[in-house]
Amino acid sequence: MQDRVADVLAQRAALDRGAGIALVLSILLHGGIAAVIVYAALHAKPPQRASTLNIQFAKMPAATPAMTKPIQKPAAPKIEDVKPKIEEPKPAPQPETPKKPEKNTVPLSPFGRSTKKGSETPPPATPSPASPAPNSGPQVAPGASGVTGLEGGDFPYTLYLTGMVKKIGDNWYRPQVDPGPGVVIYFRILRNGTIVESRVETSSGNATFDRAALSAVRSSSPLNPLPFGFEGNYLGVHQTFR
Repeated sequence: MQDRVADVLAQRAALDRGAGIALVLSILLHGGIAAVIVYAALHAKPPQRASTLNIQFAKMPAATPAMTKPIQKPAAPKIEDVKPKIEEPKPAPQPETPKKPEKNTVPLSPFGRSTKKGSETPPPATPSPASPAPNSGPQVAPGASGVTGLEGGDFPYTLYLTGMVKKIGDNWYRPQVDPGPGVVIYFRILRNGTIVESRVETSSGNATFDRAALSAVRSSSPLNPLPFGFEGNYLGVHQTFR
């Protein structure tokens, strides 16, 4: 029994000690806060008074009429009266008077006298007969006789043959050999201008000369297309190179 009483008394004593410690801590905390408040109140700066500033605006004088200039409207441009110019009629040109034909003068002799009596008109010179051209057919290049025959139908288109011969002549390089009587090359021209079936028809007796002529023909393909009016399917050509 006595042990229990002693335990209860010991517990109460412990509680009293804890309450005393808490009370001491509370007093210290509140005292610190009060000290801080007092210190802040003593060292605080007194509030400054607000100063007022009076601002007065000066009155501007009213604008006088002399200061403003009236706006003048631009004057309308003057329109000048344009008078049409009347051209005076030009006088009609007068016909020129025909000149009098000059008299035919007769040449004088070395001694100053006329070789004929009166002024006689010399007789007109009689034109000499035109000599026929050596070869009226189309020509290729120097050393070629040109086209000697055609086949495939009537072909009256000389300009086409002239152009054909010229193109072949541009590709013709004549070797420096004796051509003898010359070589005849046969070839056909299709409707589109392509040259086909080219061959040596008559040899010159010199293989180098024959090959050069045949190469000139083959190098000229294609030619211009055959004329539209030509009714044949091809044009066969016999051409001689000399």
